[in-house]
Amino acid sequence: MTGLGDIAAVGADLRRGGFSRHGYDRAELELREWFTAEAGRRGLDVECDGNGNLWAWWGAPGDGAVITGSHLDSVPGGGAFDGPLGVVSALEAVDVLRAKGFTPGKPFAVVVFAEEEGGRFGVACLGSRLLTGAITPEAALRLSDSDGVTLAEAMRAAGLDPARVGPDQRALRRIGTFVELHVEQGRGLVDLGALVGVARSILAHGRWRVTVTGEGNHAGATLMVDRRDPMVAAAQVVLAARRAGSAVEGARATVGRLVPNPGGTNVIPSSVDLWLDARADDDARTRAVVAEITAAAQAAAADEGCAVTVTEESYGDTVVFDAALRDSVAGVLGGVPALPTGAGHDAGILAAHVPTAMLFVRNPTGISHAPAEFAEPDDCAAGTRALADVLEELAR
Repeated sequence: MTGLGDIAAVGADLRRGGFSRHGYDRAELELREWFTAEAGRRGLDVECDGNGNLWAWWGAPGDGAVITGSHLDSVPGGGAFDGPLGVVSALEAVDVLRAKGFTPGKPFAVVVFAEEEGGRFGVACLGSRLLTGAITPEAALRLSDSDGVTLAEAMRAAGLDPARVGPDQRALRRIGTFVELHVEQGRGLVDLGALVGVARSILAHGRWRVTVTGEGNHAGATLMVDRRDPMVAAAQVVLAARRAGSAVEGARATVGRLVPNPGGTNVIPSSVDLWLDARADDDARTRAVVAEITAAAQAAAADEGCAVTVTEESYGDTVVFDAALRDSVAGVLGGVPALPTGAGHDAGILAAHVPTAMLFVRNPTGISHAPAEFAEPDDCAAGTRALADVLEELAR
């Protein structure tokens, strides 16, 4: 896809591989400029709402619009397709529709949601959560990155006014239907031999911060029996996550980030922060997994003479996408399969407020959130055509 090629150098991460593009950092701001230019080249009028989301309107804005798009940020060292594929496909779907002589009979826009991955400020789908009121402005603006920069400071540096952050009923009224195209984050379509699919549901999922506090000391001068080492307890939490996630059918539990303080090779840390991602088919199972890991963390901390706190940073219950819209979209595409997904999306946040659907483009590796994430060019083109067909039907 031409658009993906245009941004292939933006945010390339030479250390991790893949791409690191986080909310309001240099790479993400460059991508926002790219999107604004591409939308302008198509005659779309771009506006930025108070929560940092970009809206490119084909014609006059209005209530009950057909909206499509995704996000441009990434996880640290993420793949090239997660987020940008949905944005590029949306813009190219506009090209396809225009080439057919189609003009929307309803208001129509392409959207880019801000900080979907939570890679900088820790809360996923931040732009859509703020828009819908799923997180308070006060809580959001206090979020900070690993350098201590708050969301409020980052927005201000990007030329946005933090005072405008918060629930946006006007923007929400404008969304009549939202359709998000995404690379599949799994092998469901490959195993079914299908090019494109639709989303049926999203697992209940959330993020928790686990802080283990012990006693910092000298690695060489402190006898093993005299230690209160939070790293030992933190290691037990990682293992507990693996056990708890494996014990519940369909569950997932992951510790993907661990930060010792102060972080010296010859220093027993005084504290260790680690972040738990837990997911399962429903709220009860997800909470049960987290409860088991929390109990294990408390026991491990006590054994080591440490203290532990577990703080929920974000959570989303099971999402079941609008059945009528899902079936309509699948029908437009000739009866493509409907799949569940373990990955969260802005579409999942919006689903509680407006009819929402998702299209998936197959991923031959099944790998996502990593440099090996991939989709064949022909499959991406098929996804664009499918999205254009769906949008044409919805926007007549």
